[in-house]
Amino acid sequence: MASITIKTPVGPFTIVARDETVLAAGFTDDVNALLVPVPPADADLDRPVKAVRAYFDGDLTAIDGIAVEQRGGPFLETAWAALRAVPAGAPVTYTGLAAAAGRPPAVRAAAQACARNAVALFVPCHRVVRTDGTLGGYRWGIEIKRSLLAHERETGS
Repeated sequence: MASITIKTPVGPFTIVARDETVLAAGFTDDVNALLVPVPPADADLDRPVKAVRAYFDGDLTAIDGIAVEQRGGPFLETAWAALRAVPAGAPVTYTGLAAAAGRPPAVRAAAQACARNAVALFVPCHRVVRTDGTLGGYRWGIEIKRSLLAHERETGS
């Protein structure tokens, strides 16, 4: 595994990867905040870095093809896969995420999937909002979530 921190319009963004698979990512310059041990090793961080830069340059789908890996129970893994299918500029509610993950009554579990997502941006939990349209929480701060949603809304129109 290896890590890299790059500058983005909303602040530093750190990626932890093995080979070309992203294991953790977040809006921080502190790799320890990602809660993934990073022993020295080689990884090809070129593709994920280029994808993040392209995303912020306006190619909102650039992050979609990057392989990710995170482990959780069956519902979490299904919810994370459902999050990857949420298109930029079209946020869903926690209720909608629960339904997309195959368990419509599991709204709290859908919120937990967002909270436990270790691969920010690549698994776009920032695209989930409350039923009333307000933003709810975001591990990297509500202002970053607001900025990401605004970027997607403005770029996609």
